[in-house]
Amino acid sequence: MARSTTSNPRLLARAGLGVLAVLAVSTAAGAADAPRRCTEDIVVNGDGVDANYKTNKIQLRNVVISQCDIRVEAKQARANGLDFENTRWTFDGDVRIDVEKRGNLRSDVAEVDFKNSQISKATITGKPAQFEQKHTDSDMVATGRAGEIIYDVTAGTVKLSNDAWLKDGRTEIKGPQIVYDIRQQQFLSTSKPGATERVRITITPNGTTRVEKPGSKPAPKAP
Repeated sequence: MARSTTSNPRLLARAGLGVLAVLAVSTAAGAADAPRRCTEDIVVNGDGVDANYKTNKIQLRNVVISQCDIRVEAKQARANGLDFENTRWTFDGDVRIDVEKRGNLRSDVAEVDFKNSQISKATITGKPAQFEQKHTDSDMVATGRAGEIIYDVTAGTVKLSNDAWLKDGRTEIKGPQIVYDIRQQQFLSTSKPGATERVRITITPNGTTRVEKPGSKPAPKAP
């Protein structure tokens, strides 16, 4: 792709010494469509940008995209579209997404959807993809992993699917799907509608909580 640092009405790229300094997009449009509205611009920093206005494609290296309390970092990002009005960006390599309420997602690959110049959804996949959130009122940490994790910005939830596992304090949950509310800091559901696989929660005498899939062997008793 051809290297370009030309600005247009929706995208501003200013590069110096091979470094993409700032790329900002106004968030004025579509204010009535988003229940949870961020008033800040989208800002992008990276080591370089390849933009082709003829093919309408853009690629960035060592990129950080941020808006309000959401921050996306990866070794590479690309998109078919030179603005954030209604586009999907793909991120590859050491992806980390910082979300609201001291939470973060980590994976190999992520797809981030932008709607009306707002970050609306992030879908991460990995072996496994990981989630973590530090509770706002204690030192407790919620951690989870799954083949796929979807962060819904409007709802403030993360949905873990494909061999999902979540631990929140003394409670450990394992199942086909887990939905966790990062604002209320609690899980909402642990199974898909109509799913035959169910979730088992086991509370041991010492007060710890363990969740096992049906059919799994019980843990050996202490002597």
